[in-house]
Amino acid sequence: MSKNKSKEYIDESRSPRIVEAPRYGCTLSGAYEAAVGLNEGVPILHSGSGCGMSQLFGANYGGGQNAPGDYGGSSTPCSCLVEEHVIFGGEEKLRKLIDSTIKISTGEFFTVISGCVPSLIGDDVDAVVGEFRDKAPIIHVNAPGFKGNSFEGYELFFEALIDQYLKPATEKRKRLVNILGVVPFQHIFWKGELKAIKDLLAKFDIEANVLFGEFNTVENIEKIPAAEYNIVLSPWVGHRAAKKLEEAFKTPYVSFPGLPTGPIQTSKFLNKIAEILPVDKEKVNEFIKNEKRRAYRMIEYVGDLLQFDVPNVYFGVVADSNTAISITRYLTDEVGQLPDIVIITDNPPKEFRENIVEAITSSEEIQFTPDIVFEIDSYKISQILKDRPFLNLYASSLESTITDELETTHVTVSFPSFNRAVLVDHYVGFDGGLRLIEDLFYDKAGPL
Repeated sequence: MSKNKSKEYIDESRSPRIVEAPRYGCTLSGAYEAAVGLNEGVPILHSGSGCGMSQLFGANYGGGQNAPGDYGGSSTPCSCLVEEHVIFGGEEKLRKLIDSTIKISTGEFFTVISGCVPSLIGDDVDAVVGEFRDKAPIIHVNAPGFKGNSFEGYELFFEALIDQYLKPATEKRKRLVNILGVVPFQHIFWKGELKAIKDLLAKFDIEANVLFGEFNTVENIEKIPAAEYNIVLSPWVGHRAAKKLEEAFKTPYVSFPGLPTGPIQTSKFLNKIAEILPVDKEKVNEFIKNEKRRAYRMIEYVGDLLQFDVPNVYFGVVADSNTAISITRYLTDEVGQLPDIVIITDNPPKEFRENIVEAITSSEEIQFTPDIVFEIDSYKISQILKDRPFLNLYASSLESTITDELETTHVTVSFPSFNRAVLVDHYVGFDGGLRLIEDLFYDKAGPL
């Protein structure tokens, strides 16, 4: 099969919403994921009761078999709207719910999330929430499920923070940056990824404000306007938030096509950071040199496996754009594997797709072009994967059921992840690619 000529990508996203085996939740789900991604963050749902429980079985368990903590899942405060509220409104019930939640909860930050019903019947949730602004840190995210998907809910969460809570900083804090573009639970490695980015930048005295998974929630939220830069680690998610922060607080932003995986991507990431922030470039270069040497020495230990078991094999990817770009580029540029097909599952807006294709297909290392498909329907994806030459498939747990039929090795790297518990795992940094190779061979390594 010839792979040396560029091909036009195939746009297969025809259905805006998928009911069976979805790759993401609704708008409310994304706002909820952000709310419970905050340590001591309390989501308060103004919706039907099913909206809350579906997040536990969908967003949380699908996001690496994770429980959401004290204030999420089955513990989520919810107005549990029924037929009478559709007729008479649910504002009074919400008012009592917020009041009782603030009184009995030990949480630090409260996010009221409106679902489909209050959006349709016209409850003035902003007014109700406004009654409690002097009692606790609180915002309202209007996130009816019909408005979009989880990624839309993530953007709406930040827009609510900017419009309702944040205040301009008296001055910018040197070397403070906000990290955007990684959606809690939806990106299954979010906890490990954000910590890895924070630890990586800390080596150069750069403070990364990652918000999610960190303690001191209110303090971290309130210092957002003081950042020197916003760093977006996605080809499209978080861009709206970054632009709004730039308008509101004059904070410039820089974006990357995904989280850096392996030496090449991580070196480019650090060099770009060194261009925009006052860091010691010699220190950065020395660090890159030493880490490259170590990472490449480490991968030599599995050189025989790579050479004898998977020499220059084709591989496939089924993942959100953040994950797909990073993994495809690492395996192609540094491991020498050949990308056969990449299926993007997060349904990015049309205006971002050309850049996503460019990020996957352009390389200074190896020119090799896979077929690229934008698709969210799991059945269509299973059909697209048939009769392909790849031997390794990096995908969600949904694809694990078809790998026996395809006679391929499967690694779960994207949402949903029902067959892999994810706590601190991630593929970020100089060691990130090594961990990906470890996962590839976890059930294959043995006598040659």
